[in-house]
Amino acid sequence: MCGKRETKSRGKSMNIKKVFTEDRAVSPVIGVILMVAITVILAAVIGTFVLNLGQEVQQSSPQATFDINSTDLTDGSNATITHTNGDSIETANLYANGDIYNSSNSVTSFKRSISGDTMSAGESFEVEANSDSGTISVTWEATDGSSSATLQTFDY
Repeated sequence: MCGKRETKSRGKSMNIKKVFTEDRAVSPVIGVILMVAITVILAAVIGTFVLNLGQEVQQSSPQATFDINSTDLTDGSNATITHTNGDSIETANLYANGDIYNSSNSVTSFKRSISGDTMSAGESFEVEANSDSGTISVTWEATDGSSSATLQTFDY
């Protein structure tokens, strides 16, 4: 009987070595991990749409370039600011700021040659300088006021 016990213990130690060197269980483990990861990603995407979190993304500022007809203005002079290229912008979201009369007002309150509610390339508006030198900025602000951007700045 003594001999049989030794054989069994040797057999067990060989099986333990075999377990550590065996690589057949690697594929099922990786498969389970991938399935769990896919399930978590799908749950996050579906949860985002169900809770309407995707609609809370902030409005990004438009990309546009403006040009001014003169940088040699005096008090009371009009400057024409022209949208030269880039995105069309809703006039209610476009503002003129700086050393001008009616500063911080939307473009809709200035003398303008804009057709409709959006300003596209080639359209312009006029501002009146309130000093002999200064700065005029064209800015954009989101409808909900959550973000804004300075699109162009002119020194005169």
